[in-house]
Amino acid sequence: MSTPKSEFLKTLTERGFIHQCTDLAALDERLSAGAVAAYIGFDATADSLHVGSLVQIMTLRWLQKCGHKPVVLIGGGTSQIGDPSFRDASRPLLKAEQIARNATGLKQVFSRYLTFGDGPTDAVMVDNADWLDPLRYLPFLRDFGTHFTINRMLSFESVRQRLEREQPLTLLEFNYMVLQAFDFLELSRHHACVLQMGGSDQWGNIVNGIELARRIDQRQLFGLTTPLITTSAGSKMGKTANGAVWLNAAKLSPYEFWQFWRNVEDDDVARFLRLFTELPLDEVHRLGQLKGAKINEAKHILAMEATKLAHGEEAARVAADTARRTFEEGENAAGLPRIGLPKYELDAGVTVAQLLIRAGLSTSKSEARRLVLNNGARLNGTLVQDADSHVTAADLTGGALKLTVGKKRHVLVHVGE
Repeated sequence: MSTPKSEFLKTLTERGFIHQCTDLAALDERLSAGAVAAYIGFDATADSLHVGSLVQIMTLRWLQKCGHKPVVLIGGGTSQIGDPSFRDASRPLLKAEQIARNATGLKQVFSRYLTFGDGPTDAVMVDNADWLDPLRYLPFLRDFGTHFTINRMLSFESVRQRLEREQPLTLLEFNYMVLQAFDFLELSRHHACVLQMGGSDQWGNIVNGIELARRIDQRQLFGLTTPLITTSAGSKMGKTANGAVWLNAAKLSPYEFWQFWRNVEDDDVARFLRLFTELPLDEVHRLGQLKGAKINEAKHILAMEATKLAHGEEAARVAADTARRTFEEGENAAGLPRIGLPKYELDAGVTVAQLLIRAGLSTSKSEARRLVLNNGARLNGTLVQDADSHVTAADLTGGALKLTVGKKRHVLVHVGE
């Protein structure tokens, strides 16, 4: 279609958010006619989301900024099963108490990106356990199971891949797509949702919900998916060598979050500025044209803007200041990630390799030794010569040790009783 009329679809198109849509022209008309409620579902499989979910969160944020109503669906019910889409194995089954704790952590993430309340475009958060937990199995199968054929369910890519690899797909997991379709029906009935959004791996599940509402309620609903975001090196967003890049400060400090964006590959900067910041597109274009050492200006702005959204302006400023003082002035800046080490462990004898593992700077003793052999590790700014050398109280500066791997990864080790 030509340039969308609705501000929301125009924004998503220009910034690279759209992968597929069930009926883009009809959805554009609906969005142009007035405020629309749309939702994305997030299973409560962890107590935070990571940057791999940030495209979805930013989609909801743009929806609200364009005058529509975001509905955040927490999968308190479906988390008891786990989405099998494009997974090689079943997810571990979670207990209700863990799901509830995880849901609390997810709410903290969304409160940074969305405005919640009772207004017509204020975001709301709902839990599908509210309607899934009370379901009676036989009546559910009778009323809704007849609208799903096994033939069609087996044709979905996410299911077909698991079967082709001869990896088990349990009956419990097979029910997931039916329950997600039922979610869309319930949200259309009780929250006036006409649009479900999600990652490209959710296309089949979204289409199921649209078909179910059409057959049962004769409703016209819409689906829109975003592309899978990978780095220029081909790796998935949200994962690094040190683990997930979490959005909750309790799981990853604002400083480390800031550093993640500051250290992205040059080829990713312009695309990430479009997706993960709200900078005007003409400014994004300007920054995307920078080459050589000048690209660092764009990376700094990307880090600042992304951290402001996730943690607030003050946290972004402190993270940037910590980075400046650490890398330009060589200080043990207070904002660096830190771990604790009991004094009795130091006195009993702890090696540099053990500390590197404990600090998350290395995954094993063999990796730590390779780092040292390649002149990649420093203790208090001094190159480590032997990974198996012991750290002693004489190495402490102000009761702490500073571990460094490469030029930009630092951890402070505080020794106490």
